[in-house]
Amino acid sequence: MPTLRFMLRPTRSNLRPTGSSSYSPLSCTSQQCTSLSPNYKCGRNKACIYEALYWDNSVSIGEFATETVSFGSSGSVQKVAIGCGHENQGRFGKAAGILGLGGTAVGIPSQIQAKSFSYYLVDLDSSSSSTLEFNSAPPGDSILIPLIMNLKSEIYYYVELTGITINGEQMPIPASDYQIGEDRRGGIIVDSGTTISALPAQVYNSVRDTFVKYAKNLPPAGAVGDLDTCYDLSSMPTRDGFPMISFQFFGGKTLPLKPQNYLFRAGSGGTFCLAFKTTSQSVSIIGNTQQQGFQVTYDLANKMFGFRPNQC
Repeated sequence: MPTLRFMLRPTRSNLRPTGSSSYSPLSCTSQQCTSLSPNYKCGRNKACIYEALYWDNSVSIGEFATETVSFGSSGSVQKVAIGCGHENQGRFGKAAGILGLGGTAVGIPSQIQAKSFSYYLVDLDSSSSSTLEFNSAPPGDSILIPLIMNLKSEIYYYVELTGITINGEQMPIPASDYQIGEDRRGGIIVDSGTTISALPAQVYNSVRDTFVKYAKNLPPAGAVGDLDTCYDLSSMPTRDGFPMISFQFFGGKTLPLKPQNYLFRAGSGGTFCLAFKTTSQSVSIIGNTQQQGFQVTYDLANKMFGFRPNQC
Protein backbone atom coordinates (compact mmCIF):
# COMPACT_ATOMS: atom_id res chain seq x y z
CA MET A 1 0.00 0.00 0.00
CA PRO A 2 1.41 3.45 -0.87
CA THR A 3 2.23 6.13 1.69
CA LEU A 4 -0.85 8.15 2.72
CA ARG A 5 -0.13 11.66 3.95
CA PHE A 6 -2.27 14.55 5.09
CA MET A 7 -2.09 17.68 7.21
CA LEU A 8 -3.60 18.06 10.68
CA ARG A 9 -4.86 21.55 11.43
CA PRO A 10 -6.05 22.61 14.90
CA THR A 11 -9.40 24.04 13.78
CA ARG A 12 -10.38 21.83 10.85
CA SER A 13 -11.49 18.24 10.50
CA ASN A 14 -9.94 16.02 7.84
CA LEU A 15 -12.33 13.18 8.67
CA ARG A 16 -16.06 13.96 8.54
CA PRO A 17 -19.26 12.54 7.05
CA THR A 18 -19.51 13.74 3.49
CA GLY A 19 -23.28 13.73 3.34
CA SER A 20 -23.11 11.36 0.38
CA SER A 21 -24.42 7.83 0.06
CA SER A 22 -21.06 6.50 1.28
CA TYR A 23 -22.07 7.23 4.90
CA SER A 24 -23.80 4.12 6.29
CA PRO A 25 -24.82 3.53 9.95
CA LEU A 26 -23.76 0.18 11.40
CA SER A 27 -26.11 -2.29 13.06
CA CYS A 28 -25.49 -3.16 16.71
CA THR A 29 -25.16 -6.80 15.61
CA SER A 30 -22.35 -6.04 13.14
CA GLN A 31 -18.84 -7.32 13.79
CA GLN A 32 -17.45 -3.75 13.91
CA CYS A 33 -19.97 -2.81 16.58
CA THR A 34 -19.58 -5.86 18.79
CA SER A 35 -15.80 -5.41 18.69
CA LEU A 36 -16.36 -2.28 20.80
CA SER A 37 -17.69 -4.41 23.69
CA PRO A 38 -18.54 -3.33 26.33
CA ASN A 39 -18.58 0.26 25.04
CA TYR A 40 -21.65 0.10 22.80
CA LYS A 41 -25.40 -0.36 22.95
CA CYS A 42 -28.31 -0.88 20.57
CA GLY A 43 -30.17 2.28 19.67
CA ARG A 44 -33.30 2.93 17.66
CA ASN A 45 -33.70 0.56 14.70
CA LYS A 46 -30.79 -1.50 16.10
CA ALA A 47 -28.30 1.27 15.32
CA CYS A 48 -24.86 0.87 16.90
CA ILE A 49 -24.31 3.54 19.57
CA TYR A 50 -20.73 3.85 20.82
CA GLU A 51 -19.63 5.29 24.16
CA ALA A 52 -16.03 6.50 24.50
CA LEU A 53 -14.48 7.66 27.79
CA TYR A 54 -11.01 9.23 27.76
CA TRP A 55 -8.27 9.57 30.40
CA ASP A 56 -9.28 13.15 31.25
CA ASN A 57 -12.95 12.08 31.66
CA SER A 58 -13.96 13.57 28.33
CA VAL A 59 -16.87 11.63 26.85
CA SER A 60 -18.15 11.05 23.30
CA ILE A 61 -21.40 9.23 22.53
CA GLY A 62 -22.82 8.80 19.08
CA GLU A 63 -23.54 6.67 16.05
CA PHE A 64 -21.04 4.12 14.74
CA ALA A 65 -21.03 4.06 10.95
CA THR A 66 -18.86 3.44 7.89
CA GLU A 67 -17.66 6.18 5.58
CA THR A 68 -15.18 6.82 2.79
CA VAL A 69 -12.15 8.54 4.33
CA SER A 70 -9.98 10.75 2.14
CA PHE A 71 -6.29 11.38 2.83
CA GLY A 72 -5.80 14.63 0.95
CA SER A 73 -4.33 14.00 -2.49
CA SER A 74 -2.90 10.62 -1.40
CA GLY A 75 -6.10 8.67 -1.97
CA SER A 76 -9.14 7.39 -0.08
CA VAL A 77 -10.35 4.24 1.68
CA GLN A 78 -13.96 3.05 1.56
CA LYS A 79 -16.11 1.65 4.38
CA VAL A 80 -13.96 2.81 7.27
CA ALA A 81 -15.77 2.51 10.62
CA ILE A 82 -16.01 5.90 12.36
CA GLY A 83 -17.93 7.39 15.25
CA CYS A 84 -20.25 10.33 14.57
CA GLY A 85 -20.47 11.99 17.98
CA HIS A 86 -23.79 13.50 19.07
CA GLU A 87 -22.95 14.02 22.75
CA ASN A 88 -19.40 15.28 23.34
CA GLN A 89 -18.32 16.56 26.74
CA GLY A 90 -15.01 17.52 28.33
CA ARG A 91 -11.79 19.05 27.05
CA PHE A 92 -12.41 18.81 23.34
CA GLY A 93 -11.62 22.55 22.92
CA LYS A 94 -11.59 23.49 19.24
CA ALA A 95 -11.00 19.93 18.05
CA ALA A 96 -13.39 18.79 15.33
CA GLY A 97 -12.84 15.14 16.17
CA ILE A 98 -10.50 12.42 17.39
CA LEU A 99 -8.56 10.13 15.08
CA GLY A 100 -8.29 6.66 16.61
CA LEU A 101 -4.79 5.27 15.96
CA GLY A 102 -4.91 2.52 18.58
CA GLY A 103 -4.04 -1.13 18.05
CA THR A 104 -7.56 -2.59 18.01
CA ALA A 105 -9.45 -3.91 15.00
CA VAL A 106 -11.41 -0.65 14.66
CA GLY A 107 -8.32 1.57 14.89
CA ILE A 108 -7.55 3.42 11.66
CA PRO A 109 -4.19 1.61 11.10
CA SER A 110 -5.88 -1.80 11.21
CA GLN A 111 -8.83 -0.73 9.07
CA ILE A 112 -6.64 0.60 6.26
CA GLN A 113 -4.10 -2.23 6.74
CA ALA A 114 -1.24 0.16 7.44
CA LYS A 115 2.08 -1.40 8.43
CA SER A 116 3.22 1.83 10.07
CA PHE A 117 2.25 5.41 10.74
CA SER A 118 4.12 8.51 11.77
CA TYR A 119 3.26 12.04 12.78
CA TYR A 120 4.99 15.33 13.40
CA LEU A 121 3.30 17.49 16.03
CA VAL A 122 4.09 21.19 15.87
CA ASP A 123 4.21 23.34 18.99
CA LEU A 124 0.78 24.28 20.34
CA ASP A 125 1.55 27.96 19.67
CA SER A 126 2.59 27.32 16.07
CA SER A 127 0.53 28.52 13.11
CA SER A 128 1.88 25.61 11.03
CA SER A 129 0.12 22.30 10.50
CA SER A 130 1.07 18.94 11.97
CA THR A 131 1.37 16.00 9.58
CA LEU A 132 0.37 12.35 9.62
CA GLU A 133 1.61 9.58 7.31
CA PHE A 134 0.74 5.92 6.93
CA ASN A 135 3.10 3.25 5.56
CA SER A 136 6.28 5.30 5.83
CA ALA A 137 9.42 3.70 7.29
CA PRO A 138 11.27 5.31 10.22
CA PRO A 139 13.98 7.68 8.93
CA GLY A 140 17.48 6.27 9.21
CA ASP A 141 18.56 8.76 11.88
CA SER A 142 15.64 7.98 14.21
CA ILE A 143 16.16 6.89 17.81
CA LEU A 144 14.69 3.37 17.69
CA ILE A 145 13.18 1.65 20.73
CA PRO A 146 10.97 -1.46 21.04
CA LEU A 147 7.20 -1.02 20.72
CA ILE A 148 5.41 -3.32 23.18
CA MET A 149 1.85 -4.58 22.82
CA ASN A 150 -0.10 -5.54 25.95
CA LEU A 151 -2.70 -8.25 25.29
CA LYS A 152 -4.83 -6.85 28.10
CA SER A 153 -4.94 -3.37 26.52
CA GLU A 154 -4.45 -3.78 22.77
CA ILE A 155 -5.51 -0.21 22.06
CA TYR A 156 -2.29 1.20 23.56
CA TYR A 157 1.34 1.19 22.44
CA TYR A 158 3.80 0.63 25.30
CA VAL A 159 7.49 1.42 25.72
CA GLU A 160 9.98 0.21 28.32
CA LEU A 161 11.12 3.37 30.04
CA THR A 162 14.09 2.56 32.26
CA GLY A 163 14.78 5.95 33.79
CA ILE A 164 14.53 9.74 33.77
CA THR A 165 17.46 12.11 34.26
CA ILE A 166 17.52 15.85 34.96
CA ASN A 167 20.84 17.59 34.28
CA GLY A 168 22.40 14.14 34.30
CA GLU A 169 21.02 13.21 37.72
CA GLN A 170 19.21 9.86 37.66
CA MET A 171 15.86 9.78 39.41
CA PRO A 172 15.95 7.23 42.28
CA ILE A 173 12.95 5.30 40.96
CA PRO A 174 12.67 1.49 40.81
CA ALA A 175 12.44 0.20 37.24
CA SER A 176 9.33 -1.77 38.27
CA ASP A 177 7.40 1.51 38.47
CA TYR A 178 7.62 1.78 34.67
CA GLN A 179 7.12 -1.85 33.67
CA ILE A 180 4.12 -4.01 32.79
CA GLY A 181 3.51 -6.43 35.66
CA GLU A 182 2.77 -10.14 35.53
CA ASP A 183 -0.93 -9.26 35.77
CA ARG A 184 -0.49 -7.14 32.57
CA ARG A 185 -1.19 -3.94 34.53
CA GLY A 186 1.09 -0.93 34.78
CA GLY A 187 3.64 0.10 32.18
CA ILE A 188 3.89 3.34 30.22
CA ILE A 189 2.26 4.20 26.90
CA VAL A 190 2.97 6.78 24.19
CA ASP A 191 -0.24 8.71 23.52
CA SER A 192 -0.66 11.54 21.03
CA GLY A 193 -4.09 12.40 22.45
CA THR A 194 -2.91 13.24 25.98
CA THR A 195 -1.30 16.66 26.45
CA ILE A 196 0.18 16.37 29.96
CA SER A 197 2.24 13.28 30.77
CA ALA A 198 0.95 11.24 33.71
CA LEU A 199 3.24 9.45 36.19
CA PRO A 200 2.78 7.53 39.45
CA ALA A 201 2.99 9.81 42.50
CA GLN A 202 6.41 8.49 43.57
CA VAL A 203 7.85 9.05 40.11
CA TYR A 204 6.26 12.48 39.66
CA ASN A 205 7.38 13.74 43.07
CA SER A 206 10.97 12.75 42.33
CA VAL A 207 10.88 14.44 38.90
CA ARG A 208 9.26 17.61 40.27
CA ASP A 209 11.58 17.99 43.27
CA THR A 210 14.72 17.43 41.18
CA PHE A 211 13.52 19.83 38.49
CA VAL A 212 12.81 22.54 41.07
CA LYS A 213 16.34 22.08 42.43
CA TYR A 214 17.86 22.84 39.03
CA ALA A 215 15.37 25.57 38.08
CA LYS A 216 16.11 28.03 40.88
CA ASN A 217 16.85 30.79 38.34
CA LEU A 218 13.29 30.61 36.97
CA PRO A 219 10.75 33.01 38.55
CA PRO A 220 8.01 30.91 40.19
CA ALA A 221 4.29 31.35 39.58
CA GLY A 222 1.20 29.94 41.25
CA ALA A 223 -0.25 26.54 40.42
CA VAL A 224 -2.65 26.27 37.49
CA GLY A 225 -5.32 23.62 38.01
CA ASP A 226 -3.63 20.30 38.68
CA LEU A 227 -0.26 21.60 37.43
CA ASP A 228 1.61 22.48 40.62
CA THR A 229 5.05 23.54 39.33
CA CYS A 230 4.74 26.76 37.31
CA TYR A 231 6.93 29.69 36.32
CA ASP A 232 6.45 33.22 34.98
CA LEU A 233 8.60 33.28 31.83
CA SER A 234 7.17 36.50 30.39
CA SER A 235 10.51 38.28 30.91
CA MET A 236 12.62 35.40 29.58
CA PRO A 237 12.61 35.49 25.75
CA THR A 238 15.04 32.58 25.41
CA ARG A 239 15.26 29.17 27.04
CA ASP A 240 19.01 29.18 27.58
CA GLY A 241 20.19 27.68 30.86
CA PHE A 242 17.03 25.67 31.50
CA PRO A 243 17.35 22.17 32.99
CA MET A 244 17.81 19.25 30.59
CA ILE A 245 15.39 16.35 30.97
CA SER A 246 16.05 13.03 29.25
CA PHE A 247 14.15 9.75 29.00
CA GLN A 248 16.12 6.49 29.05
CA PHE A 249 14.69 3.45 27.28
CA PHE A 250 15.49 -0.24 27.00
CA GLY A 251 18.72 -0.85 25.09
CA GLY A 252 20.46 2.23 26.44
CA LYS A 253 18.62 4.65 24.12
CA THR A 254 18.26 8.24 25.34
CA LEU A 255 15.67 10.80 24.25
CA PRO A 256 16.68 14.37 25.25
CA LEU A 257 13.87 16.88 25.74
CA LYS A 258 14.00 20.61 25.07
CA PRO A 259 12.19 23.13 27.34
CA GLN A 260 9.21 23.20 24.97
CA ASN A 261 8.89 19.44 25.55
CA TYR A 262 8.49 19.74 29.32
CA LEU A 263 7.02 23.23 29.89
CA PHE A 264 3.37 23.77 28.98
CA ARG A 265 1.91 27.24 28.40
CA ALA A 266 -0.94 27.59 30.89
CA GLY A 267 -3.25 30.22 29.43
CA SER A 268 -2.49 33.16 27.19
CA GLY A 269 0.12 34.86 29.39
CA GLY A 270 3.71 34.01 30.23
CA THR A 271 2.96 31.27 32.75
CA PHE A 272 4.44 27.87 31.92
CA CYS A 273 4.04 24.73 34.01
CA LEU A 274 5.94 21.47 34.20
CA ALA A 275 4.10 19.20 31.74
CA PHE A 276 3.82 16.23 34.10
CA LYS A 277 1.20 15.30 36.68
CA THR A 278 0.32 12.39 38.94
CA THR A 279 -2.09 9.65 37.97
CA SER A 280 -4.09 7.20 40.03
CA GLN A 281 -4.37 4.89 37.01
CA SER A 282 -2.12 1.83 36.75
CA VAL A 283 -0.82 2.97 33.34
CA SER A 284 1.54 5.95 32.95
CA ILE A 285 1.52 8.16 29.85
CA ILE A 286 4.08 9.98 27.72
CA GLY A 287 1.89 12.75 26.33
CA ASN A 288 2.08 14.91 23.24
CA THR A 289 3.98 17.80 24.84
CA GLN A 290 7.03 15.52 25.04
CA GLN A 291 6.48 14.50 21.40
CA GLN A 292 6.27 17.97 19.84
CA GLY A 293 9.11 18.68 17.44
CA PHE A 294 9.78 14.97 16.84
CA GLN A 295 8.78 12.81 13.93
CA VAL A 296 7.31 9.86 15.84
CA THR A 297 7.02 6.62 13.87
CA TYR A 298 5.03 3.57 14.96
CA ASP A 299 6.55 0.70 12.96
CA LEU A 300 3.80 -1.84 13.58
CA ALA A 301 5.29 -4.54 11.35
CA ASN A 302 8.64 -4.55 13.15
CA LYS A 303 7.35 -3.52 16.60
CA MET A 304 9.57 -0.46 16.88
CA PHE A 305 9.13 3.21 17.80
CA GLY A 306 11.21 5.83 16.00
CA PHE A 307 11.85 9.32 17.39
CA ARG A 308 13.52 11.75 14.99
CA PRO A 309 14.15 15.22 16.45
CA ASN A 310 13.88 18.51 14.54
CA GLN A 311 13.82 16.98 11.05
CA CYS A 312 10.25 17.58 9.90
